[in-house]
Amino acid sequence: MKNSPTGARSRPKKTSDRDKEGLDIDVEPHNVLFLCTGNSARSIMAEAILNATSGDRFRAYSAGSHPTGKVNPLALAQIRKAGLPTEGYRSKSWDEFARPGAPKIDFVFTVCSDAAGEVCPMWPGHPITAHWGVDDPASFKGTDDEKARFFSRIYGQLHARIRILTSLSLDKLDRTALQRKLDEAGQT
Repeated sequence: MKNSPTGARSRPKKTSDRDKEGLDIDVEPHNVLFLCTGNSARSIMAEAILNATSGDRFRAYSAGSHPTGKVNPLALAQIRKAGLPTEGYRSKSWDEFARPGAPKIDFVFTVCSDAAGEVCPMWPGHPITAHWGVDDPASFKGTDDEKARFFSRIYGQLHARIRILTSLSLDKLDRTALQRKLDEAGQT
C-alpha cells in the first residue's frame, strides 16, 4: 500500500451523518494524520500500525513540521519485527497535506514529546485532534540492543493508543465524548 497523499483511497460517495464540525461519521475510511517534528520514527510507526490494524475504517498518514528526509532504520526494523510491510514510508513535510488534492484529514494526533522540549506542530482546520506524546526513540542514546528495546517500547505505547482508537464506536459518540476518549488514550 502506498503511503503518500497521491496514493490515497477515495472516500465512498454516500449520504452520511455529519457532526457539527464536519466529521463524516458514516464515511470510511477516516483519514488520520500522525504529526511529529522529524517524521522519521514515531509518526511513521503510528502510520504503519493504524494502516495494518484498522481494516477499512481508517487510513493513516504521517508527516513532520521539520522532516529529517529519511526514515530511521530502527523504526523500519521495529515495523518489520511486528510483521508489517515496510515499503513506501518516507519522511515528509506536513505541507503535503495542505496542498490541493491532498486527503481531507479527519483526525490529527501529535506524537512528539512535550517533556523533551519539542515544539509540536498544530494542524489548521477542524479535524479532531489529540496529543499522544511519546519519547523520541530516534534521539535515544545507548547500545544497539538498548536502542532496539527503546523503539519496541515506544511502538508498544503507540499500538496501545491506536487500539483504543480502533475500538471506538464513532457513530455512538458525539464530538465531545470522542475528544475525551482520544485525550484519555494519550495518557495511557
